[in-house]
Amino acid sequence: MVNVIGIDHLAIRVSDLEHSRAFYDQVLGFLGFTLEWEFDRVIGWTNGETLFWIAEADAQGRKHKHRTGDVGYHHYAFELGAREDVDALYAFLLDQRVSIVDAPTDYPDYGEGYYAVYFLDPDGLKLEVMFFLEKQKRRQLGRSRN
Repeated sequence: MVNVIGIDHLAIRVSDLEHSRAFYDQVLGFLGFTLEWEFDRVIGWTNGETLFWIAEADAQGRKHKHRTGDVGYHHYAFELGAREDVDALYAFLLDQRVSIVDAPTDYPDYGEGYYAVYFLDPDGLKLEVMFFLEKQKRRQLGRSRN
């Protein structure tokens, strides 16, 4: 049996590469990512663990907008190390006039200490930044057993 050790990267298609690049440069930069790759019509950022890629959609793909509810991509969540980091990103997003879907709030149905903000990229793709206390406790418990 193989063991997946993490998600290496996510790649999404965008309608306007330069507009999306400016958006992701700001947001991913705030989240500690740096630009690592750029070739053809593809751009990738990394935080040392995960890569986040954008590529320009082809002509057919640009004919229709993304619609939440369609088969396919729903949202991507970035996990942060502290609840205050979610609030800091939210303040940054407001300053950048990013479209907010749901302001920071607690989601007790998701588990203990789940706190998140949801927002949209320029194509209406939903992104989430979250802190999850229960997951942090599980990690600590796992480390203490080793």
